[in-house]
Amino acid sequence: MKILFLDWKSLGNEDIVSAAEYLNQHGYKISIIMYPFDNHIEDDDKEASDKLLQEVKKETPDFVMSFNYFPLVSKVCNELGVKYASWVYDNPAVRLFSYTLINKCNYVFVFDSQMYETFASQGINTVYYLPMAAAVRRYDKLPRNPEKEKRLSGKISFVGHLYNEDHNYYDKLMEKASDYCKGYLEGLIRSQMEIQGLDVVSKSIQPEVMKEMIDVLEIKPGYDSVASYEYLYSNYVINRKITSLERCEILEEIGKKYPVELFTSDTGFNKAGINNHGEVDYYLSMPYVFKNSDINLNITLRSIQKGIPLRIMDIMGCGGFVLTNYQEDMFRFFEAGRDFVYYESRSDLMDKIKYYLAHEDERKEIARHGHERVLQEHTYEQRLQDITAILNS
Repeated sequence: MKILFLDWKSLGNEDIVSAAEYLNQHGYKISIIMYPFDNHIEDDDKEASDKLLQEVKKETPDFVMSFNYFPLVSKVCNELGVKYASWVYDNPAVRLFSYTLINKCNYVFVFDSQMYETFASQGINTVYYLPMAAAVRRYDKLPRNPEKEKRLSGKISFVGHLYNEDHNYYDKLMEKASDYCKGYLEGLIRSQMEIQGLDVVSKSIQPEVMKEMIDVLEIKPGYDSVASYEYLYSNYVINRKITSLERCEILEEIGKKYPVELFTSDTGFNKAGINNHGEVDYYLSMPYVFKNSDINLNITLRSIQKGIPLRIMDIMGCGGFVLTNYQEDMFRFFEAGRDFVYYESRSDLMDKIKYYLAHEDERKEIARHGHERVLQEHTYEQRLQDITAILNS
């Protein structure tokens, strides 16, 4: 089997290649050809389209594969009658709302069951549900590094963006919004922050508030997109702000009682009890954080309604203990209290931090169970087999 893989700076590229090599040692015959690709390219870029078309003709792969979905690639594959497998790890993922999604060549795998249900309810049969994975073999072979193990360890750690960069969409909106719009959105944000596992934002934006947001920010669907304004503004504007507030407030609250190791691109976030290390390299350093932290926090980006964030798979794949907010898809594959722990509120979060810091044996046993479950069911080797099986069926 020959795969033309679109090589852009996505997470997981190396792990897909490694998974193919591993499977080849166990009876499979998978050849992966890496094709340099610009993920920021316009969907109607004719030069890029022609170049890809010629490459597909030349290599004659069994299918083209990419992390995330690209309408340009689907158009080329559809024209040539070649299957296109895309594994989407972003949410929101506005390109999924392209009219090209229904192309017969498409096999689009999404990690959030809510996203799958959205398209399936419309009768679209080119979209499949497939959770993310962890590179467990790579994590288990990670060499000992006393310097990193000491520097990247802690009682409580969080790895992720804070989404509070200057001039973000929400703050830009607030500079020009009316008092009514500001008050309405602030109330909506605080209401959503009280609820886990249920989206109230996209269903609650009043028409006059939506019009004002569009007038100020001018964010509009692409020329070939059927994405609604509710989808765009709830996810790219409001849910990012909710996530920013949630992460900052939770970390600050924890920092008042326990030392927190924070690994984020926002080096300016400095609060009492929080040691901001800056951004951490996904391949070279992040696994050491997860392996050497007593508690690894997951605070999910609010646009991920039900799905299991990649961060959780990585923590568990590293053998780390994960304490997360409620995510419905976790209960499809894992057992709460045995493989992972979740919190229902901020007071519950603080109680569970206190409990699991004091119960090391129980914490380590949960981390061990989680690691075994991911190793058995959620590796890149298994996902590559899942994808190829569906494309061959």
